[in-house]
Amino acid sequence: MKQKDKIALQRYQEKLKLIRSSGGAINPDETKEDKQARIERAKKDVRFLVKHYFPHYATSESADFQIKSAKDTLKNPTEKKFDEWGRGLAKSVWDDIIKPFYLWINDQAHYMVLVTTNKDRASELLEDLKAEFEANERIINDFGEQKNLGQWEKGFFITKDGFIAKALGAGQSVRGLRVKSQRPDYIVVDDLETKETVANPKRQKKLAKWIESDLIPTMDGDIRRFQYANNRFAPVMIQTILQERHPKWKVHHVKAYNASTYEPAWPQKYGATYYKDLEDEIGTLAALAEYNHEPHVEGEIFTDEQIQWTKVPRIDHYEMIVAHWDPAFAGSATSDYNAVKVWGLKERLFYQIDCFIKRTKIKAPIEWMCQFQISLPAGVIVHFRFESQFWNDEIQRTIEECEEFYGITLNIIKVDSVKGMRKYDRMLRLQPYYQNGRVYYNQKMKSHNDTLVGIAQLKGLEPGYTTNDDSPDADEFCISELSRYIPTKRNTGKFLMGKYQRKSRFN
Repeated sequence: MKQKDKIALQRYQEKLKLIRSSGGAINPDETKEDKQARIERAKKDVRFLVKHYFPHYATSESADFQIKSAKDTLKNPTEKKFDEWGRGLAKSVWDDIIKPFYLWINDQAHYMVLVTTNKDRASELLEDLKAEFEANERIINDFGEQKNLGQWEKGFFITKDGFIAKALGAGQSVRGLRVKSQRPDYIVVDDLETKETVANPKRQKKLAKWIESDLIPTMDGDIRRFQYANNRFAPVMIQTILQERHPKWKVHHVKAYNASTYEPAWPQKYGATYYKDLEDEIGTLAALAEYNHEPHVEGEIFTDEQIQWTKVPRIDHYEMIVAHWDPAFAGSATSDYNAVKVWGLKERLFYQIDCFIKRTKIKAPIEWMCQFQISLPAGVIVHFRFESQFWNDEIQRTIEECEEFYGITLNIIKVDSVKGMRKYDRMLRLQPYYQNGRVYYNQKMKSHNDTLVGIAQLKGLEPGYTTNDDSPDADEFCISELSRYIPTKRNTGKFLMGKYQRKSRFN
């Protein structure tokens, strides 16, 4: 036996051992009526089903979104659905094990096909369900022995009850999937996307075509369920291609946590501070991509190469410092960001000094501005601004409360945006500064979550963009204001003034 086969066999035997040891004692005096009542309850109550038959997975109470997904799948025999759940939300456990078992006991699954990147990996994933049929004492007690000698292989098995399961590698020929008269009626694609496919759009399109033209049509009959389990960690994926082509297919999109409050989607498993701690550990951008389907954007207009990091000048050496606040009121997981950007001008170059970019209520950025001003050495002045269209009594009242609490005056002023110009066009006017190497970021902020979120928003600007733009919007206000104070010629000490100044916001 090859070494990799020995390792695989040992891994499978360990699964069997775990399953056998976790089921609990079987009541030998149980009546047939009691057993049938339990089975009937499990057919209707998937939460109970998980607790009773899969206690080794039910280390936490099932989440509401998991229960809803399973019930919806049972109700719709021709469902085409993407379980687009964040990392750690048990997509594979539900779509590869619990759902097919739930369907099976309801006589709604007879032939399952599990697909992933290659046949070996698909076979490994299928072993989890196979092990349950072989070793789960509670399943055997209620439904009889299911291991079927002679048809019990890695990557393919048929239970004594007649349930068929087969592993398939992505792109593999689907010829021969029929077993006698039975065709697949439950297909699950699990973790198909990799870094390699994300970097290969041609491969992505080819696999999307294979799924819709080859794989799904192997199902023929009244039951034709298709499930796709993958979190969305990149802007373009096989699943997004399929979703765009088939808008009627369901997308069950679940973020692991509320990015504003850090409330977990699965509170029965994850504590109130789990995702906040996680962001501190791996960074906001990585956490949002893996757990909340907010992928990092590479940038087509503002590129990685244009982001320059440097040791910024001392805070009292700037010719001018401007801070602009782009307010947001909701403070929810899907709201705009409160963005405060602090930029300084020195010798015709622009330096981002610090920033605050978070989905919060309006008090948090005002407090941050107050604390920033308090931290400044004597004699350093920062010109705080915010766009006049956002002014209201609530902002004014909150500013006054924070100023009184911190014992300072922000002297924050309202400013107007350029009339007659779209925000997108206005923000793109930053591009020449980046192209010419005149914009720098504080190298001490390379691991600063808010700075990285701001850069990601900047790189997300492109025609038809749907990403947040609060940070680059604030950048434009700051840099356009600072550009007014650049001399017309070096060392003349003369600045653009009057009517000509208003026409020439950028130099």
